[in-house]
Amino acid sequence: MKNILIIDTGGTFNKVTNPKTNKITLIDNSSIALKKIALHWRCNLTSLNIIEKDSLDMTNLDRLELLMTINNSEHTHIIIIHGTDTMDLTAQYLAEAETEKCIVLTGAMVPFSRDFIEATANFASAYGYLHALPLNHDGIYIAMNGLIEEYQEIIKDHAKGRFVKASKKK
Repeated sequence: MKNILIIDTGGTFNKVTNPKTNKITLIDNSSIALKKIALHWRCNLTSLNIIEKDSLDMTNLDRLELLMTINNSEHTHIIIIHGTDTMDLTAQYLAEAETEKCIVLTGAMVPFSRDFIEATANFASAYGYLHALPLNHDGIYIAMNGLIEEYQEIIKDHAKGRFVKASKKK
């Protein structure tokens, strides 16, 4: 089994309900969602929490921090839990950096705390995909809503509220 690093940057995947307002606003920086997934899988996941933001608030400085974390890691297979609104921008940023690692970005349109199914399915897709690839494979991918493709082949369709193949958006 490959040793996969999971980098958790925040996003809807990690949002929880504010008990005072009953609105989904807070980002859980303790990776409760990821810990619950690992508990049910009965596996040990290596993870890091960095940035801890909604993706709309991410900057290129945050992306540089992410890139430095990736480059300083001994891991060659990485899952990034990321907010869906700027996942494509981060994927492009990482691709332009030409890192020789295999990276899959994933997230959720609905917080794990509200409905665990989508977040778990997206994460499981990313995890399984990385395990299925050859050891020396590199590239930047997105795993969302049952799709796993190179990052430029998948886009968020805001009208449909899900990710689709880039050619189907038209």
